[in-house]
Amino acid sequence: MDKRLLILGAGGHGQVVYEIAVDCGYQQIDYLDDKSDVAVGKINELEKFIGEYDEVIPGIGNNHLREELIRKAKNIGFEIAVLVHPTSYVSRTAILHIGTVVEPKAIVNAHTIIGAGTIISVGAIVDHNVVVEQCCHINTGAIIKAGAIIPAYQKLEAGEIVLGYKVAIVNKEEEDL
Repeated sequence: MDKRLLILGAGGHGQVVYEIAVDCGYQQIDYLDDKSDVAVGKINELEKFIGEYDEVIPGIGNNHLREELIRKAKNIGFEIAVLVHPTSYVSRTAILHIGTVVEPKAIVNAHTIIGAGTIISVGAIVDHNVVVEQCCHINTGAIIKAGAIIPAYQKLEAGEIVLGYKVAIVNKEEEDL
């Protein structure tokens, strides 16, 4: 059976998401975008595409807009994808919430929780026992050391290093958006 994915946003991040989706085996991949000639429609037309695609995922870099798009898609009945590039490493004990994208060569280590709508960019390292709250962007080559907590909506810049084990207790039962 063909896997069908609708990407919300056809800009730079949307194009990365498209290539990851191809590498993950999706056979039909289309965009919704308000300013793109390659899109099959506009983002505000999302509801008319229900039933035509198995899953949807935001392809927008803006953390708050990504959250808004996940909520909208979920509320009208879409399944929200999680995309993990085949060259990345994600521990079997890690938890990836809906709308997460893990790009090529990224690492998500043991007992780590990645919140809904988060981007783990190419070559980023998220060590063990880390909590990345919802709608964050862990940029290219960033390193999050063991035990760190990244608050919701944060963007770590390329190559940034976050020290770990700063906070003792975390609620690990995050609800998806």
